[in-house]
Amino acid sequence: MKSYITKIFLGTLFFLSLSLSAQNLSKHQSMVKGNCNMCKERIETTAKKAGAKSAVYSIDTQTLSFETPEKISADEILKKVAEAGHDNDSYKASDDVYKNLPACCHYQRDSESPVPAMNHSDSTKKENEFFVKGNCSSCKARIEKAAKYAGADSAEWSAEKQTVILNFNPSKTSADKILKKIADVGHDNEMYKTTEEVYKKLPGCCLYDRNIPFGDTNPNVHYDESAKKENHSNHIGSEDHSSHSASEKNIEQVNIIGSKAATSIGKKEAGLVFNIDSKELLKAACCNLSESFETNATVDVSFSNAVTGTKQLKMLGLDQKYTSLTKELLPEIRGIASAYGLSLIPGRWIESIQLTKGGSTVTNGYESITGQINTELIKHAEKSETSLNLFADFNGRAEANITHVEPINDHWTQTFLLHGNGTFGDTDMNKDTFLDRPKGTQINAAYLLNFNDLTHSGFGSHFGINFVKDERTSGQIGFDKKIPQAQQNLYGVGIDISRFQVWNKTGYVFKGKPYQSLGWMNQYTYHQQDSFFGLRNYSGNQHTYYSNLIFESIIGNTNHKYKTGASFLYDGYNETYLNNQFKRTETVPGIFAEYTLTGSKYTLVAGARADFHNLAGTQFTPRLNFKYDFTPKTILRLSAGRGFRTANVFAENQQYFASNRSIQILENGGNIYGLKPEIAWNFGASLQQEFKIFGRKSTIIADFFRTDFQNQVVVDLDRSPQLLTFYNLDGKSFANSFQTQWDFSPIKNFDVRLAYKYYDVQAQYLDGKREVPFMAKHRGFINLAYSTNKNSKEGFWSFDTTLNWVGKQRLPNTSNNPSEFQLSKRSESYAVLNAQISRNFNKKLRAYLGGENLTSYYQKNAIVDFRNPFGNYFDGGMVYAPIMKANFYVGFDVTF
Repeated sequence: MKSYITKIFLGTLFFLSLSLSAQNLSKHQSMVKGNCNMCKERIETTAKKAGAKSAVYSIDTQTLSFETPEKISADEILKKVAEAGHDNDSYKASDDVYKNLPACCHYQRDSESPVPAMNHSDSTKKENEFFVKGNCSSCKARIEKAAKYAGADSAEWSAEKQTVILNFNPSKTSADKILKKIADVGHDNEMYKTTEEVYKKLPGCCLYDRNIPFGDTNPNVHYDESAKKENHSNHIGSEDHSSHSASEKNIEQVNIIGSKAATSIGKKEAGLVFNIDSKELLKAACCNLSESFETNATVDVSFSNAVTGTKQLKMLGLDQKYTSLTKELLPEIRGIASAYGLSLIPGRWIESIQLTKGGSTVTNGYESITGQINTELIKHAEKSETSLNLFADFNGRAEANITHVEPINDHWTQTFLLHGNGTFGDTDMNKDTFLDRPKGTQINAAYLLNFNDLTHSGFGSHFGINFVKDERTSGQIGFDKKIPQAQQNLYGVGIDISRFQVWNKTGYVFKGKPYQSLGWMNQYTYHQQDSFFGLRNYSGNQHTYYSNLIFESIIGNTNHKYKTGASFLYDGYNETYLNNQFKRTETVPGIFAEYTLTGSKYTLVAGARADFHNLAGTQFTPRLNFKYDFTPKTILRLSAGRGFRTANVFAENQQYFASNRSIQILENGGNIYGLKPEIAWNFGASLQQEFKIFGRKSTIIADFFRTDFQNQVVVDLDRSPQLLTFYNLDGKSFANSFQTQWDFSPIKNFDVRLAYKYYDVQAQYLDGKREVPFMAKHRGFINLAYSTNKNSKEGFWSFDTTLNWVGKQRLPNTSNNPSEFQLSKRSESYAVLNAQISRNFNKKLRAYLGGENLTSYYQKNAIVDFRNPFGNYFDGGMVYAPIMKANFYVGFDVTF
């Protein structure tokens, strides 16, 4: 009985203590500023650590509900919440703490109420005009489409005023309904604020400043109503460089991050990505893709041949073939197109370029080793627009470009692109009787058709077709291409190229799931080259079919994203060199998966793919990119990845065909020319730091990349000056690349870019390890760009100049030649200066005048034994510097 009474007594005490404890808890509710789920987690965790027994934060109502015991005051809790970065009823977070919050957590502060007092623009604000935030023409299209979808008869959004003028029937809809729909698609307005999740999924250039009051001019927006090239790209299943929604990533990925800088470094991407706008391409004589990087410090551009005049790109100290070159994220310059493909993409067709250093995403394939260069063609305009560009230099080269972009209706847009060029003059500046560049013509035409209906059906599609005919003749002055080489004494080179492409990219965004999408890309390419180099001939044709299917979704929430899919690549090659025929077919089905983890200060992208190559065997390709934001202005990136490729030894080394070197292939049991595939690992690290100097934004970035070859097809020029030998690597081959770049603006409209690069590139040859030839260890770069007032009604002037300094390079061994035909072991260092002056008379007309290689440095011995081109010692491939002196050009652009 006593035991029973004791249990009742103890139970009563227990429940009484619980009751008393509950009675001692105080309930509180306070206004706390926040934006997203990350804010919610931070606020609730901080409150509980500060002593709250429970804490629940509502993003929608901006309120924190919490309970505290008697000994803890609400004031203490709210003080700790403010110290964590969130303004509230009692305390305001310090500016430093607020600025160090992740970008998605930058809520609107008390001094910037959702509908602040109107400023100067309010006096002209109409009754049916409403403040709506945005940046670019993509924002304009999205806002106006959303308004019409909500019932507006018409809508006109102005980037300059940040307002939309609505015309609607009040009996059918209301301004409230329309503005709510505009907020639903990502644009803050004076009635509604979009959710942080939707805002974060906008494309990069659409991420407007949410903290600037309505009616104020956004200082970060440089919007040109006349600009048709807003740097969009209709990628279907494209690489996700930032926090884009699936609907935007797979249908309309915007590549320029933030303001409309001519070149910018993407701060959101896990990898090191440079976004090059069409404005950057106007700084130089950008006649084709090979000339698009003259003002860029990352890519090295050099002449590879003194007879054919072709240019090649190098990145991270390695040849162009190790960089994945894509167009519209589809395989472009590879295989037989390797030597001359850069000249087949006109510069005036380019809307933007994305340059990725180091391993890129596995969704784009396995061939990228040193990075990826993706080119986007013009395909965006608010209204029908036609542009004409005419260009000519003082040495007989001329070209014309016509681009026409036309919105057909709300969903369809078409683009016509036409290019023609010709080189007609005999240019021989070093007086060696050989043309410094080939003569000939090119006709290039493309048609693009875009469909975008994300709002209703969730579908988007992009179609393209391209045809190129290019004919070139080079060699000694007076050579007649119509007469067979064997019937004339003059040495000649003839190169005829025909190329046809057709492609389609289609994407679908699942209804009610903007984070989930399906994209499918397909492309067919036919490339034919017929050529001769003196008495030796080379011809080849390539049929390529590429298909890539990508599914994208999330795991739980948008902090955990994944992509998975399958690809297929078919390459059919048929090559003839001299009397030898080389035919092969490569089929490569593959599967891949990629996971993206996004935290408050970091982004991790981990992916892997398996490709089942019929000739190279099964290949496993893992890649990893990691970004950590120490602060919003201090960013560390790390990357690692594997890549593999099959070498096309003839097509990729045509610069040595204009010589009398015999080709020797030391077979190693492989299935492609008797050689095994090339396999390499790339590791990289970079540090990006932003700060202010002269009161203006400045950025320094330093990066280091190392490429280690597990296997490589070595191109050996040293065994004998009369031999070109190919064999598989037996030993070590590596490339170390260090670059530091500083971008700053000392005064308004004056941009300065300084860079220094160091390369250490070595390979194990048959007779020992040594430096790879034609690669300078040290390089310097200076680019200066100044413009007068761009807002002037009378137009403005632009001045651009670029200085490239190239250090000494190791040259191939020619010691077995007679002394008069021997080259020194190392080249001279030299500098090349390019400059351009342009005048924009208005938004429709621009004229420009420029000069290339104004230092007039040129390689005097570009061709070994040029007097005897059919002799044993003739060699036109020993080029380490420009072969032309200063060259001047003029041109103009007009828009109709």
